[in-house]
Amino acid sequence: MLEISDLTVKVPTAHGNLPVLNGVNLSVKKGEIWGIVGESGSGKSTLALTVMGMSAGIVTGSVKFRGEELLHKSSREWEKVRGSSISMVRQQSGEMLTPMIPLIDQVMEPSLKELPYQKEEAYQRAARLLSRVGLGESFFYRYPFTLSGGEVQKALLAMALVTDPELLILDEPVSSLDALTKSEILDLLEELSDERTVLVISHDLSTVARLASETAVLYCGSILEKAPTSSCLQTPLHPYTRSLVRAYPTLDGPRELQGIRGEFPSLSERPGGCPFHPRCTQSLEVCAREHPQSAPAEVNSGWFLSCHRGGVIELLRGRGLTQRYSLNGLNGVPGSSGSSYLEAVSGVNVSLREGEVYALVGESGSGKSTLGRILAGVDPPFRGEVFFQGTELRRFKGRAKKELSRDLQMLFQNAGEALSHRLTVSELVAEPLIIQKIGDEQSRREAVCRSLEWVELPTNDHFLNEYPHHLSGGELQRVALARALVLEPRLLIADEPSASLDASVQAKVIKLLLHLQNERGFALFLITHDLALAARAGDRIGVMQAGRIVEEATPSRIIHHPGHPYTQSLLSSGFTLFNF
Repeated sequence: MLEISDLTVKVPTAHGNLPVLNGVNLSVKKGEIWGIVGESGSGKSTLALTVMGMSAGIVTGSVKFRGEELLHKSSREWEKVRGSSISMVRQQSGEMLTPMIPLIDQVMEPSLKELPYQKEEAYQRAARLLSRVGLGESFFYRYPFTLSGGEVQKALLAMALVTDPELLILDEPVSSLDALTKSEILDLLEELSDERTVLVISHDLSTVARLASETAVLYCGSILEKAPTSSCLQTPLHPYTRSLVRAYPTLDGPRELQGIRGEFPSLSERPGGCPFHPRCTQSLEVCAREHPQSAPAEVNSGWFLSCHRGGVIELLRGRGLTQRYSLNGLNGVPGSSGSSYLEAVSGVNVSLREGEVYALVGESGSGKSTLGRILAGVDPPFRGEVFFQGTELRRFKGRAKKELSRDLQMLFQNAGEALSHRLTVSELVAEPLIIQKIGDEQSRREAVCRSLEWVELPTNDHFLNEYPHHLSGGELQRVALARALVLEPRLLIADEPSASLDASVQAKVIKLLLHLQNERGFALFLITHDLALAARAGDRIGVMQAGRIVEEATPSRIIHHPGHPYTQSLLSSGFTLFNF
């Protein structure tokens, strides 16, 4: 039905002709409903206007409708297509209707082009459509300025459908409506879009999830991901799509909102290479140099990604992890005479993706801290393997092992025990830099101050020269966090980072930790006994019982549809306390 190939649209600016769309490719079959999502400025509306032949920019590439090229059509030829074969409901609904012309006359207008001598038939078409969208006879001769926003949107929908177009383009069809009116319009769109080819353009992910079967993710004029809608929004593979989903508020999930790190670039400041690389947590040198080609994703034949790394990469994996502690000094070896051992972790498989927050929850003694120490490389497992970026931890030797400790840091449960009380704050935060032989004294001091500023602590000489026993529990925890972040790691394993703090300080520390995770872009493996905290913080939650991960899912699924009896017991014991 619609074939878009290498579509580029440039607009004249003070900096020359700059691309709003850059090499867009999209194939839409008859009867498909595609969603186009992305931040404001991504080029969504420009794409819609170009397909309608209304772009004000310099257009190159190809847009074919039923195999016929649209970009080369004259104005006269466009009159036969626009509004009849292809219709559009535009974004600023209030500006699309003439204030002083009765509603039915405006809805009739597109069909009068097809039926110039059959005004009665055009009237009947318009009347049927208006009634179908919920604007009965009492609305026919009302003026647009007497209508509510939802009623205007319904009228525009009737106007777009009155010629029975083959392709319908909806540009932000419900963005300015209240929740109830939005739901009513979406119900209507679902009904009217049946067996029709539709492009739904929106920054509202719930609208696209409701209407579209396929979704394309647009950023700075480039499509970065194309996939079936449910898969794309539930398990996004591209770092940008994941960031979009994280930033969207839903009633279904308890997770805290996160903005997308960095700033959306203006048209004159768009980078070369992959347009998302300055905001991406896993960009490489090639990402800044070359624009990625769209290629099929490994997980699904209908899934396409534009990413040099093939989407969000796996950063850490634990496979078959088991940890045993001897109870009688015989190393816990089974079969030894009188052997006795405690199996704290038993055959655990776990993974963590780049930039992800994984929350591990369970009661005290379930093996959470032991698993965290194994994953951090602090303790070797009795059995099993830990891989960091595909390399088993035991293979890191010498310089490589030293560099690994830059990327992989651990924040221990009790900061008072983990930090030496013989060192000042400045010395504690600088120590990892000294061990790694990074920088000179001046650059280390700058790095220390920068890290302390990240965790919202003072950087004056008085505070820098304080000792740990002079600090409050909250300050001590932040110093430990600054020490862990001073090397700018790619993965932080945080073991109960706020368990010993009062509720007010705990909230500040956790909010700070999640803010830093988002802004600095590191992956976070968060260990906690608090299921409510895990649900607010995690992209995924793992539930651990007696050394095993018994359930793993998204926060929404864990909270609303727990699958394991132990998870259900955690939920009932954790939340009944707050049923005042």
